[in-house]
Amino acid sequence: MDQVQTHRTSFVRRTSDPRGGSSIQPTTTPAIGVVWDLSDLFSGPDDPRIAAELDAIDRDAELFAARYRGTIDVAGGPTPEWLRAGIEALEDLSERQWRISGYAHLNYDQDTRDNVARALSQRVEERLTSPRNAVVFFDLEWMAVADEAATRLIGDPTLQAYRHYLEAQRSFRSHRLSEVEERLANEKDVTGSSAWARLHTETTAALEVRVSLDDGEQHLNLSRALALLHHPDRRVRRAGHDGLYAALANAGPVLTFAYDTLIQDKRTMDRLRRHLDPMASRHLGNELPSSAIESMMRVVESAYPIAQTWFRTKARLLGLSDFMIYDQYAPLDQREHSVPWSEATILVEDSYAAIDPEYGAIAREVFAKKWVDADPRVGKRGGAYCSYPSPKLHPWILCNFMGTPRDVMTVAHEMGHALHAMLSRVQTPFNYHSTLPLAETASVFGEMVVFDRLLASETDRSARLGLLAGKIEDAFATVFRQNVLTRFEQMAFAARSEGRLTSDRLGDVWIEANRAYYGDAVSLTEEYRWGWSYIPHFIHTPFYCYAYVFGQLLVMALYRMYKEEGRSFVPKFQSLLAAGGSGRPDDLLRPLGVEINDEVFWSKGVDELRRLVAEATSLSHPEAR
Repeated sequence: MDQVQTHRTSFVRRTSDPRGGSSIQPTTTPAIGVVWDLSDLFSGPDDPRIAAELDAIDRDAELFAARYRGTIDVAGGPTPEWLRAGIEALEDLSERQWRISGYAHLNYDQDTRDNVARALSQRVEERLTSPRNAVVFFDLEWMAVADEAATRLIGDPTLQAYRHYLEAQRSFRSHRLSEVEERLANEKDVTGSSAWARLHTETTAALEVRVSLDDGEQHLNLSRALALLHHPDRRVRRAGHDGLYAALANAGPVLTFAYDTLIQDKRTMDRLRRHLDPMASRHLGNELPSSAIESMMRVVESAYPIAQTWFRTKARLLGLSDFMIYDQYAPLDQREHSVPWSEATILVEDSYAAIDPEYGAIAREVFAKKWVDADPRVGKRGGAYCSYPSPKLHPWILCNFMGTPRDVMTVAHEMGHALHAMLSRVQTPFNYHSTLPLAETASVFGEMVVFDRLLASETDRSARLGLLAGKIEDAFATVFRQNVLTRFEQMAFAARSEGRLTSDRLGDVWIEANRAYYGDAVSLTEEYRWGWSYIPHFIHTPFYCYAYVFGQLLVMALYRMYKEEGRSFVPKFQSLLAAGGSGRPDDLLRPLGVEINDEVFWSKGVDELRRLVAEATSLSHPEAR
């Protein structure tokens, strides 16, 4: 399906933390037992309402088709009232599908090893293909309406609430297939791209990473292994690095074949849909011109020396002559910090309340009503995300909390998504979800508020430097590294045009993309060639990663405005969040003075990175102590 279709009528919406969630591996896991409550959806995978609702959705989709087929693409177009009634009926069907598919996915992510959860997830996906196919005609008929009639309808007051939705759908006119072909594509995905994506998820979730430490060999899942790369002890970081990439190499043939197949599947669909570039459908779905994204990425690449300078400074501070890839996230404050879950939730609540009391109340509700799953147990999906399927529901947060300050920032990030979800519930279902670049706005903003409160409360210079370094490196991961990931995807797709991708070829491309960022400031290991293989965005949402770059740079500029304007900034910010996906990103951002096509704007965000590095560098000099 095209991105606009995925964006507007997908069954579950997730936005995730680009850093992958947890960090240092402490001796305890203070979020044990913190699991979410999914009973607002269904009581369990055996809830009889699931089968009943699937049957009802099938019937109602057929009734919808019988009522509206052939009535949209008519001479002069349908009446505004009829078109609105059709959209509202389609919204209702879509919302019901989101609800049931959302439950299946959330239930599956709790334990990807659970055969009952696996079976339900696949059964729901298969069953919902039929109602999706039954209603696919509606958008196709709307796209076929003559321009003059479509323009009149889009401007009609009766359809004002759906103006943006109708315009966005028509932007895909030249890329849609016939109804028969669209239905075949949906059927194919169940045993095609969706199946390969599920295989990748289950393979990475089941990885057993063997790490040799002083107290013996540990067997860790992916999230816990990644956490070791942030450990203060270099021997532990190296052991985590070696174990992680050895496990990925062992799974390499499966991960490579899955990714190669998914790339070729997308290349095939792009060719059939007449997309000339593999990023084109993502740009259309994000409603952003490719020129703006390329401009943004060029600005970011020109700023790579900022990161390289910082890595050299960090090597000096750590006393390392050979700064390795597994050293980049080494904490400068060598003391281990463990934050209890209860303290983390209070900090996040208070930080959001400092922006606006309503925001704090939303955060308290999310925690109090058990909408968060933070327990880093075996079998659970790694990383972190916030799922908010429908404006008639509430958000659910998944993270793997292991008690570090960085984990607190991850919770703050996902709470921002939850805030965005709650504020935009004033929108209709088709206007609910913002495009991917704007989806990061509240999450990054919330992170920055929490960070400032942590920094303001810290009087110890070493601890302050450690906090600043952590913030800088998280920003680097969100701006520079996500830019690298996007370039890697471009290069991988280009390489696939020359033939099947092997592990060696993907490793070469990965190192080439990363070398541009790290330069000679960071040494890349041979094992790091497998660094591409566990990135879920490559598998589930190709070319998602530049949305993180967009969101981080955007919010760094907006946050500067907030600090300068104070409380008067909040209503403008809230209007942006409440707007959801009811407008194009450039239109929604313009009231805040943002012009996304202007390289000067993107440079403002980069200047904030430069300022943070300068502040940390100044604090690192002996005379500053």
